[in-house]
Amino acid sequence: MNNALKMSLRTSGMLLVFTLAFTGFMAVVFDATKSEIAASAQAEKLKLISEVLPHEHYDNVLLEDFTALPPTPELGLASESRVYRARRGGQPVALVLEAAAPDGYSGRIGLLVAVGADGKVMGVRVTEHKETPGLGDYIDPKKDKNKTRPWITQFNDHGADTPPGAAWRVKKDGGEFDYMTGATISARAVTEAVGRAVKFADRERDALFAPAQR
Repeated sequence: MNNALKMSLRTSGMLLVFTLAFTGFMAVVFDATKSEIAASAQAEKLKLISEVLPHEHYDNVLLEDFTALPPTPELGLASESRVYRARRGGQPVALVLEAAAPDGYSGRIGLLVAVGADGKVMGVRVTEHKETPGLGDYIDPKKDKNKTRPWITQFNDHGADTPPGAAWRVKKDGGEFDYMTGATISARAVTEAVGRAVKFADRERDALFAPAQR
């Protein structure tokens, strides 16, 4: 066996040992941290949900009480999602739904909507958007300059029929809701998407609150 072949075999052997050792190390690290990562993800999800539905409104383990939805065009969702069911003393309190407005000025606007058992909005938050900074981004309360009454809070306490169904539009389109001049498209998209989500929750309320078949 010539020296070149011996060197090649030795190098290959060292690489194999290194690869196996590294793979083993990564597996150990993953096992050691996966529960911490999962807990962190759960905490972040609860933090976001608490912005539309404060924890004092329910006493169940919210992230374990959900029903899965297939792709739901009415909610603007092309993939599966979850509806979380808040309860107090075993009684329905609210549904927390994912939704989306596909027709924002710069594309899709992700939403989280809490609808009470009485059919009225308890809170709405934008979870993702690419609207124009400084203009269309007022739909996000973190960026809205009006900290006393952020634009998105105007949906609170409105239900499927209050205002009347046709009025789930901005005022420019004959509806009930405010918008910012020069950024109508963002407001229109969010308003109509929230309206669709509220109507969906109202229509499917009993099925959504039914015990999960899991």
